[in-house]
Parts: sequence; C-alpha cells; structure tokens
Amino acid sequence: MRILLVEDDPVLGDGLRAGLRQQGFLVDWVRDGHAAERELVTDVYSAAVLDLGLPMKSGMEVIKALRARKLKTPILVLTARDAVADRVLGLDSGADDYVVKPVDLHELAARLRSLLRRTTGHLIEVLSFDGVTVDAQSRRVTLNGEVVPLAPREFDLLHTLFRNAGRVLSREQLEQKMYSWGHEVDSNTIEVHIHHLRRKLGPKVVVTVRGVGYTAMRPAAA
Repeated sequence: MRILLVEDDPVLGDGLRAGLRQQGFLVDWVRDGHAAERELVTDVYSAAVLDLGLPMKSGMEVIKALRARKLKTPILVLTARDAVADRVLGLDSGADDYVVKPVDLHELAARLRSLLRRTTGHLIEVLSFDGVTVDAQSRRVTLNGEVVPLAPREFDLLHTLFRNAGRVLSREQLEQKMYSWGHEVDSNTIEVHIHHLRRKLGPKVVVTVRGVGYTAMRPAAA
C-alpha cells in the first residue's frame, strides 16, 4: 500500500517514513501543503498521513481542496492539535481519521489498515489461490500450509497481484505500486521477481499476458 506522508518536521518525518516502511507500507514524503495537494491530485495513493501545521498551505486547506475536487483518497490527520474543536473541524472538513501526536507507530499502522478497510470496503488481509496464501499483516506466504520465505520485494509483488487479481498490470504499473520515490528500478526487475516467485510457488502463480503485463487468477478470501 502506497502512502503519502505530509510532515514538515525533518526529524519526525524521517522517523515516520522509516517506521511505516518497516510496517510494510510504501511511503513517499513531502513537506508542504502545495506539494501534498499536487501529489494527491496527480498520483495514486492508498491513503495520506497529513500534518495540519504545514508551510505554503495548511493541512486543513489541503483537505478542503481535495474534497472540493471530489477526490476520495483516505486522509489520516496526524497533528499536535488536540482540542476537541480542532478534531471536529478536521473530520467535518473531510478527514477520515484524526490522531494526536505523539503516536505509537504500531497504532498508526493499525489505524491506516483500519482506515483502508473502512473506506475501500474490500481490503482483504488474507488472500489464497491454488494452495498459495498471502497474509498481508504478518507478511507471510504459505504453499499448501508450508511457509515459503520470500524477499520483501517478492512479497510486495505477489501481494499486489493478488489484491488486483483479474486485472492485468503492466510493468510500469507494478513498479509504481511497489516502489516509492528514490528507488532506482532496473528494466528487468519485475521479470526477475516473477521468475523467483514461479520457482518458489509454482508456474501458475503469475500469468503473463504477452505484450500487456501480468496478472494472478482471482484469489478467494482465506
């Protein structure tokens, strides 16, 4: 899941980005309201973690601008403003959740997962197909009940394909979903990961649609 983090404090922002990445999220980080609005309008994110006290444009103004555009990206406000009136204003302006700093990273990750379940209505944490089971929360994959160790990017690719089962995703789309800013991606990286997945989990786990991209057969909820 790709998240946009909007936080102007460099120390806190760096810590939140590192912590959320450890929790399995892909995180892009911007530091002002103008950049936040630009990225959320032009790119696709599963959710945004948004501070309110931002330079250039306040977090509240960003929320109002996005909702005025009818953009439905889930927004979790993370701020030091703890007054009830601030919480009410944030939620009434279009935020989906409101968390007061400081927050435990495990709680923040749990709130993001809960937010995504509520707003998408179909976030399935455990997916299974043809004996392969993917547990998104524990980042564990099993084949016929036996745990199969995967590299982090192999897991991300498999999870992306299973969550989008039935859709054909191009290499460029997979790279966008799997990698945040600052990661250099070789031209054959996706193909290498797919080769490893097929070797570990069987040739049917990923289907190649020649000239278009890759897909997984529709998995069932475990």
